[in-house]
Amino acid sequence: MTPPNKGGAGPLAGMRVLELAQIMAGPTAGMMLADMGADVVKVEKLPGGDDSRGYREPRINGVSAPFLILNRNKRGIALNLKHAQGREILLRLVRDADVLTENYRRGTLEKLGLGYDVLAAANPGLIYCAISGYGRDGPYADKGGFDLIAQGVSGLMSITGEPGGPPVKTGNPVADINAGILAVTGILAAWAHRLRTGEGQIVDTSLMEAALQQTYWQAAIHFATGESPGPTGSAHILTAPYQAFPAKDGWINIGGANQANWERIAEVLGHPEWRDDARFRTNSERMAHLPALTTLMSAVLATRTKAEWIDAFDAAGVPAGPVNSIGEALSHPQTLARGMVVDLVHPQAGPTKALGCPVHFSATPTSVTRPAPMLGEHTREVLAECGYSDAEIDAFVAEGIVATPPDAA
Repeated sequence: MTPPNKGGAGPLAGMRVLELAQIMAGPTAGMMLADMGADVVKVEKLPGGDDSRGYREPRINGVSAPFLILNRNKRGIALNLKHAQGREILLRLVRDADVLTENYRRGTLEKLGLGYDVLAAANPGLIYCAISGYGRDGPYADKGGFDLIAQGVSGLMSITGEPGGPPVKTGNPVADINAGILAVTGILAAWAHRLRTGEGQIVDTSLMEAALQQTYWQAAIHFATGESPGPTGSAHILTAPYQAFPAKDGWINIGGANQANWERIAEVLGHPEWRDDARFRTNSERMAHLPALTTLMSAVLATRTKAEWIDAFDAAGVPAGPVNSIGEALSHPQTLARGMVVDLVHPQAGPTKALGCPVHFSATPTSVTRPAPMLGEHTREVLAECGYSDAEIDAFVAEGIVATPPDAA
């Protein structure tokens, strides 16, 4: 029986995804697929559900804000995979699925009798996406993964922060988020292959690779010179001036990423003679004398406000912008114009906000209409679509094989 499509009207309408993944990387992938129209059914473990439900602060009317932001647009069921009947239910769900995502340690699902070979036997067209710490092979394949550890192993922390300072992770969990984006890329490529051939396959990515991918410029330097670049603060590692500077009332970024922009910057700052200064004439010379250039520019920039300088740079065609706080960024007119803040109403948390979808389509627009599910909120609905009777579902609830919101509470 083919279940009715419960997804949106975006470009992936008709795709059904089973999300066994939790916390961040896998849910990021599921959220993006759901925003683009896929019917994403979040399969949460019993007891407790996704571990991010337990993040205590901040909470909105008792509901984890981190869980809310990553799980909107999904339906949710709660299923005990340690029970034989729970595993049988998952196999029935797999038969009608297009994609399954998971982020368990290698071998976990195999121990439950739910490895790729078993799932593929139930559905040869299944796209099985595994997001792990280090990938499904290699000497670290059996290690668990966390964003912080991946940033360290990948070298990313060695290039983040100020020169001479301690290693610093990025302010956002870039390995987790990028792993989710890479998973979406892989799933869509496998989906295209399946549309041509009917064949499913394994899509495999990891936090370590997602972090390592962020080091393109530094890797280029290492491959060319054998050296390992260090941190440069907000400055670019290849071009100058391209960094944050203090203005009278805060910080602004200035992007002098080519010679023409540098010459315009010198004019705007009132020092056209800098263009002919032997220290600053070319990008190579500016990089070699970056501390001196930064000192001179900072002294001038400190005399006017951010808005005054940005207006002047905009008029000259120089890329520049403020260093906003998160609150300022989320309320920025451009953010709002692009639909990057959306309003939702959750049955327990009440009115909430979420980030919108950053990919826009002219013919098949994305939509964010469903709040994150309560634990087991759609268990009965999804199981009924798979052919289970009300009596069977009641028995599953009574035995703790599945949960619906009242029982989970």
